[in-house]
Amino acid sequence: MAKNNKAVFVTAATLATTVFLSGCGLFGGEEKKKIDPPQDVTLTEDGAAVGENTSTETKQDGAEAVQTTVKTELYLIDKNGYVVSQAMDLPKTESVAKQALMYLVANGPVEEMLPNGFRAVLPADTQMTVNIKDGTATVDFSKEFANYKKEDEKRILQAVTWTLTQFESVKDVKLQLNGTPLEEMPVNGTPIGEELSRADGINMDNSDVVDITNTKAVTVYYVGGEEGAYYYVPVTRRVSNDFKDNITAIVNELVEGPAYASNLLSEFQGDVKLLDTPKLEGGKLTLNFNESIYGSFEEKMVSEHVLNSLVLSLTEQAGVESVALTVKGKADVLTEKGEKLSEPVTRPEKVNTGSF
Repeated sequence: MAKNNKAVFVTAATLATTVFLSGCGLFGGEEKKKIDPPQDVTLTEDGAAVGENTSTETKQDGAEAVQTTVKTELYLIDKNGYVVSQAMDLPKTESVAKQALMYLVANGPVEEMLPNGFRAVLPADTQMTVNIKDGTATVDFSKEFANYKKEDEKRILQAVTWTLTQFESVKDVKLQLNGTPLEEMPVNGTPIGEELSRADGINMDNSDVVDITNTKAVTVYYVGGEEGAYYYVPVTRRVSNDFKDNITAIVNELVEGPAYASNLLSEFQGDVKLLDTPKLEGGKLTLNFNESIYGSFEEKMVSEHVLNSLVLSLTEQAGVESVALTVKGKADVLTEKGEKLSEPVTRPEKVNTGSF
């Protein structure tokens, strides 16, 4: 399949976006820095760090009932077969990693929470234990785990891996079935190796690759879904080793856009270019673009989807904590809301929160 070199433009008014906030209130007030309400970090028994969102509700007798939930990313399957994060508020528990996997099970508690077009990943009635030690999460599944369709095999690997590695204490994942380590998946025989990590990729697209041995993998975020329910989809693509750095390679993939038959969208114009070598200092990545980064706006503003795709894609890279944009060397860049990007833009704590 050919890449969509001609960017697909969707009006900002119809695109429901994930909101990003910078240190200077990119899309909010001066003091706002995060999407979610203030959170306290708690370490659970399985070693995972999790944020607690606490709210109070007044009962009829006037007493306050405290409800505590944990915002968790669940990697589910959308109607086009992509593995996509959906951030949901789950009940507080002592084992957030195990709970996250339990919410990937079909006919389980996630069923009443699924967004339109999404489905659970793991077979019904699957049980598991999760043990986290030295950065590795070892998951032991019950026999029901093997009751999946072969076309879902790689999606299951990706969903389990990316769901668990959202937690700071988990860097990689090992799988077992009834106590026996899995070297390959039980249905279609996909090799697993010793461990799984985000470096293995997600929603793999090798459509334009001729010589895979001369390539490297990068993950970029395109826009998926439909009007009124858009979300960001991570796609791992193979890029030439001729790229000196992954940053330039990622920008290039975003500009070239998704494959024609992918059902994904992009707002990047095909003539967007970096004018200088990207600069990474102290976690801040600075990119200097030509004016095509402004897209179809008559006013010189950067689309939220362009900005969000850049930030999500680039902060997947080690060492990149925030992204600053300049255009022809000038830092007075405006968002589509007319607000100045006075500070670098940071990645949200959770992706696809539905907070628009």
